[in-house]
Amino acid sequence: MKTLEQFRDALHRMDGRGYPAYRDLAGSWQMPGYVLFVDHVQGDPFAAPSSLRVLVPAKTARFPKDLFENGTRRLALEDALARQFAAGAGAYSGRLGSGKSGELVFPRPTQEVLPRSHVQVSEAGDVTVSFRAGFPANGRRIDAGAMEKLCLHAIPDLVRSSLVYDALDGKALTAACDLAEDQAALRAFLREKNLAAFVADGAILPRKNGILGEPMRGAVPFSSPASLRVTAVLPHRGEVTGMGVPRGITLITGGGYHGKSTLLSALSLGVYNHAPGDGRELVVTDDTAVKVRAEDGRSVFCDDISLFLSDLPGGADSRLFSTENASGSTSEAAAIAEAAEGGANVLLLDEDTSATNLLMRDALMEQAVPHEPITPLIDRIRGMYETLRISVILAAGSFGAYFAAADTVLLLDHYRVSDITEKAKKIAAGVVRAPLPFPGGPRARRTPAQNPALLDPRTKIRADGTDGFLLGREEVDLHLVEQLVSEGQTQAIARCLLLLERRDFHGKTGIAKAVAALSDRLRKEGLSVLYEGGRGVPFLALPRRAEILAAVNRYRGLRN
Repeated sequence: MKTLEQFRDALHRMDGRGYPAYRDLAGSWQMPGYVLFVDHVQGDPFAAPSSLRVLVPAKTARFPKDLFENGTRRLALEDALARQFAAGAGAYSGRLGSGKSGELVFPRPTQEVLPRSHVQVSEAGDVTVSFRAGFPANGRRIDAGAMEKLCLHAIPDLVRSSLVYDALDGKALTAACDLAEDQAALRAFLREKNLAAFVADGAILPRKNGILGEPMRGAVPFSSPASLRVTAVLPHRGEVTGMGVPRGITLITGGGYHGKSTLLSALSLGVYNHAPGDGRELVVTDDTAVKVRAEDGRSVFCDDISLFLSDLPGGADSRLFSTENASGSTSEAAAIAEAAEGGANVLLLDEDTSATNLLMRDALMEQAVPHEPITPLIDRIRGMYETLRISVILAAGSFGAYFAAADTVLLLDHYRVSDITEKAKKIAAGVVRAPLPFPGGPRARRTPAQNPALLDPRTKIRADGTDGFLLGREEVDLHLVEQLVSEGQTQAIARCLLLLERRDFHGKTGIAKAVAALSDRLRKEGLSVLYEGGRGVPFLALPRRAEILAAVNRYRGLRN
């Protein structure tokens, strides 16, 4: 390992030379209190910034053992350090020359707490952080003075201020780790009490904006209806009260702009833990829950949508349905089938983003149009729960027919929740729909063959936020996969799909089985499963099985 003085000497020697001379810095450098790794050097000052890592050993970082003594607390500590490092990198001005000279690049975390490849705390307490930095230049000539400012002043200051315990708020770090253990206890509480979700009293559900998801100031705090109020005893906060959403069929209703979708959105993101100060820290949902919606134009590969569609025009087989351009109803039917196949215990639907004809069909239309291939959700929802044990939470203000089907009916009025189940049942007492026999869950055998185009080791991956990614020549559109929250997840999902195509898709293994095996491996072994050597570690965040499966199902390169 080379020393600080050798690093400084190397800079002085290359000052004014052509930009490629920066490659001499690749390798590891012992800096005061930490090690700097230069993993990849950019080709010119206008290219993507260089990939760097810092390793701060435990004797320098000095984090107390209780902050990382188990996986739950370690993840919370990593998340807190990511937020500190991102804030420090963002405050650095970074303009030190041409192109991307002097830029420090590190993803700003969203409100969700996710395992990330770029911040790691080892069992011994060592801290490793990966980031990118634009090596300074004048034109395409090395500016050694600016590089010294970046690497020997800015980066050391950032390391000392964000990755060393003595510089941080120890009480805040302890609170973040304690919160993570409370959230884990709440998830266990869901299983113990047979609940689909829990929303704590006092939670702030509305968001300030849709970008980073920060809480809205002045919002009405959540208050649970007495009939659904439950008490959980958490290891650090003690007794916490809130609304327990029972498993079964739950209808969230109310007038427009009164909070139906806000509550549903909070539940859909309750599959993740949230950072302190988010307002939804104690809103937790069964972590297999999937938000499904209509998605006109998406591709569908060999799905069994016969639960909702049959006798399709042209004799198409709804038990093995494929299309490059799904309609609203067929796309949502496919999404439900895919979620069931992927092991979802809870489905979340919003009337505003659903295909109306898949949710409901009134009696007059049934008389006028006798040959309708769609069996609406209203006629399948009870069978889905009673036979498949899939709970459904539906936000709808226009379909009173669901009163009869629902086990629980919640009314939102000016963001205040009341339980009107008894009233709704009385209203629906005279409305009778003849029950339909339930045929069972999806049975499609979806075993794609390998796509030869992805065997090329030069296959390109390019993520576009949470909107999707380019894999080879195929665009995978994920902008309507609403529980995807980080570009790091998108990056990881793209690599998951590439790995599945190369190792698992050979015409014998089912999609859901292959994705489940890979998801389990990622949880056990970490995101390093997806690394490709040689050019630095990408900014990856752990995706759920549901979002990996969603990407595979939308990939137009699947083939029989």
